[in-house]
Amino acid sequence: MEERVKHLQFLKRAIELSKKARAHGNTPFGALLVDDQGNILLEQENIEITEHICTGHAETSLMQRASQQYDKDFLWNCTMYTTAEPCAMCAGATYWTNVGTVVFGMTERKLLELTGSNEQNPTFDLPCRDVFAKGQKEITVIGPFPEIEREAAAVHEGYWQ
Repeated sequence: MEERVKHLQFLKRAIELSKKARAHGNTPFGALLVDDQGNILLEQENIEITEHICTGHAETSLMQRASQQYDKDFLWNCTMYTTAEPCAMCAGATYWTNVGTVVFGMTERKLLELTGSNEQNPTFDLPCRDVFAKGQKEITVIGPFPEIEREAAAVHEGYWQ
């Protein structure tokens, strides 16, 4: 299967998770962890509102679970797929968990356009590539995917007002 097609399939699954997060009363984000054979290992919705966890972003929660279940050598060959570019906190969690590749649908800058100055999600304008560049390992970042950005953004429509 072509690499881009594979990425889009997993990003569509992350969007489905973001829809579930919103339906469950959380902010609309989703993420999943895929091994180097293309198997989905873990899936995660945002949980910050219903669980009252300020760090309950889908990506950080996914990384917490991944670090409990898999060793760092294994995780280096895994990929995290996420609807929106990881924020600084989520990029840091990914870095410390040792996941070697991040694939995202829409940029954090696009997310900032959607959220505005909403106090529930004071979005950074800080690309995850910049966060990773300050570290000591080369995490591969793939994204955004313009052909899926509208679908990822649609889950946010009407949420941030």
